[in-house]
Amino acid sequence: MSTRTCPCGLPEPYAKCCGRYHSGVAAAPTAEALMRSRYCAFVQQDAAYLLRTWHPRTRPASLDLDAGMRWTGLEILGTGDGSAFHSVGTVTFRASFRGGSLHERSRFERVDGAWVYVDGEFLD
Repeated sequence: MSTRTCPCGLPEPYAKCCGRYHSGVAAAPTAEALMRSRYCAFVQQDAAYLLRTWHPRTRPASLDLDAGMRWTGLEILGTGDGSAFHSVGTVTFRASFRGGSLHERSRFERVDGAWVYVDGEFLD
């Protein structure tokens, strides 16, 4: 998968985009980059990465991903803060899957300098 375009929707190959976050070589520099990498982790069925990038306060004990789920695209609809100069941020997105889509506004915070997912609000 290293030469194909990253599932997060950016034009970079997976290895140079979200793959480097998944492998631990780099950390997502913004809330949006973390959101994209988490979407990609759902595509890849990478529960370990999802748990590792979840805020300790809201992280579930385990994550059971649906192996039959087929994610088909990510659209970032808006961001609020979440840059290198912020400690909190939001990302509003639509994630499409075979048979529907998920529309959410996710909240992110920095913990020990790293962006983590806190929680999300489903939108209509």
